[in-house]
Amino acid sequence: MSRSLADVSTAAIPKRSGGPQESRTVPALTVISHPLSRRVGERVLLDAVSAGREVALSRNGPDFTRPGSALGEPLLDPFISRKPLRFAPGTAPGRVRLSNSDGGTQVNIAGTPMQGTWELAPEELAAGVPLELGGHVVVLLHLTDLSEEAPAADTLGMVGESTGVRRLRRHIERVADLDVPVLIRGETGTGKERVAQAIHQRSRRRDGTFLSVNLGAIPKELAAAELFGATKGAYTGATQGREGFFRAAHGGTLFLDEVGEAPPEVQVMLLRVLETGQLYPVGGSAPVTVDVRLLAATDANLEEQIRDGRFKAPLMHRLAGYDIHVPPLRERREDIGRLFLHFAREELEAIGEASRLDNDDAYAEPWLPAPLAVRLVRFAWPGNIRQLRNLARQLVIGSRGQPRLLVEPRLEQELEAAARKAPVNVVSAASSMRGPATTTAPASSEPSPAGEVSNEKTAPKRKASQLTEQELLAALRENDWDLKATAEALGIARPSLYDLIDKSPNLRTAGDLSTEEITRCFQECDGDLDAMVRKLEVSRRALGRRLKELGLTPRNA
Repeated sequence: MSRSLADVSTAAIPKRSGGPQESRTVPALTVISHPLSRRVGERVLLDAVSAGREVALSRNGPDFTRPGSALGEPLLDPFISRKPLRFAPGTAPGRVRLSNSDGGTQVNIAGTPMQGTWELAPEELAAGVPLELGGHVVVLLHLTDLSEEAPAADTLGMVGESTGVRRLRRHIERVADLDVPVLIRGETGTGKERVAQAIHQRSRRRDGTFLSVNLGAIPKELAAAELFGATKGAYTGATQGREGFFRAAHGGTLFLDEVGEAPPEVQVMLLRVLETGQLYPVGGSAPVTVDVRLLAATDANLEEQIRDGRFKAPLMHRLAGYDIHVPPLRERREDIGRLFLHFAREELEAIGEASRLDNDDAYAEPWLPAPLAVRLVRFAWPGNIRQLRNLARQLVIGSRGQPRLLVEPRLEQELEAAARKAPVNVVSAASSMRGPATTTAPASSEPSPAGEVSNEKTAPKRKASQLTEQELLAALRENDWDLKATAEALGIARPSLYDLIDKSPNLRTAGDLSTEEITRCFQECDGDLDAMVRKLEVSRRALGRRLKELGLTPRNA
């Protein structure tokens, strides 16, 4: 009998955003953890499976290689059996069947012991499925885009070879030597400033100044003066003239982070300088010509802000001379092993223990234990790369002098708790070997411990198009704006709920709230997060993150 990931909890394996390139993708296996750390990041393409043939994975084959390299070698781990784990086409297009019928290597799939035959749906493959082999090696079964296979000539200082990262490098290479403004979009912690630096370093302005300014950290009443300068006496406290960031970056690049936080008057001034190359300092009457390339970044939905009248459409179009999307970490899970080791090595070098990663003993315990590697891959990473870097630092420092990473009980509990709270989406298809019919399991954001079956009951499945806006709003209020609970109560998937909220003209997200509105509500509600959620009518979890970003600590977080 065939089993599917829908038979166990797959809540911690979120679905990637779809795209038109699905027909050009093939399955692949990427090494996440191995006794020899240098092997992390190697992979093998399972394009034979897409072509209708079987691929056998064992200790002795096939060869795993670095992307772009012609040389590779098998996993060669002595704890992996010579008896193969077989990958074959499933019962419907895009599905992959796994079988371990020879009783060889012990395999855990997504944290659950594998027995017999499993069949994985395209949604699960797109999310990435960790396979723990022999308790020593972890590989991620995922999809990769063949059209993005050719490696970039320059890594641009970015770690990873996922499809999203390769595509990002291509965009940077295409636009870096041009003088057009670039709008860099992406969630918090994805590395938008690193992208801006890469563009500057490969531009014709590389010898000029690179200035980074976070608009969200500047008081709005001072933003204009900070950016465009001010004359002496232009405002109370202006005891001397101020040059401003634009003039300081003359001949170079100015990076404006959180550009969605720009006040209305600053938006007007930004539009003028982009259109004319001239600015007026606050209190000044004569224009000043500047030669600056502007790069801007945001994690906000500027289109929604435009519909709400909080951002000017002409400014967005000017900023987006070229638009770049930075993928979140959950969409590049095959990079997690290499990223984690990269950050870990930096910390180990700082404490003089970098040699701990240089191991040539295949019989040794992996420095990154397999169960921890699986947990890292399955984690939601709401804080993206910044959160991964901080976790690597915590684990390295907490394991000083030890042969491998140790996870303190407190940190382990925090990881589990954070995983349960993390906003992750999954659409998991259950199937039978008897035919291609599928049943879609409801989305969930509650990952279960390894091997634990999720027994949560949800409302009967229905189409999002069947819901009225009044019904949606009533369900959100009834469930205190808990999006997971609301989706389950309505019988729809979490991505569908997000789409309904995005399309509703009368609903908004925490990302739409201005700093002033949040701060004012925080004061009016005396820091009561639940009261703020009821007043602002946005997701409790997302609002909690915004408060944290603003340095505000609610009483009942």
